[in-house]
Amino acid sequence: MSNNDNCVFCNPENEKRQNEILSNESCIFFQMPQEILIGSGLIVPRRHRVNVFELTDKEWNDTFSLVKEVKEHLDRLHNPDGYNLQWNTNGAAGQHLFHSHLHVIPRFVDEPLVGKDLRSFLGKEDNRRKSVV
Repeated sequence: MSNNDNCVFCNPENEKRQNEILSNESCIFFQMPQEILIGSGLIVPRRHRVNVFELTDKEWNDTFSLVKEVKEHLDRLHNPDGYNLQWNTNGAAGQHLFHSHLHVIPRFVDEPLVGKDLRSFLGKEDNRRKSVV
């Protein structure tokens, strides 16, 4: 991986709970122990890219290929009923770790928030902008 001294994805040894599960030439799927979002993890490019818009075509294609492998892996282990895939880009969108990472979140019909997605809370009236340009 390329090195950005403060990045837990460039320096995975700095996050001891993080486990590399699957990988390909450009990307790695990491998981950490989860009590609520069982099976969830992150796909990150090996090279430090701040957000998804910095991915090369190769990294984009390898991300897509790894998503399919991750799905097969999680289907075997957890048999989820659906998935959420999510990139947060920049602080306004909730990005807290500034190394591009795609959230892969298995979803199950017996969850209390089954059927809820980003729009279920972002599309609420209380999220309406005060002024629109």
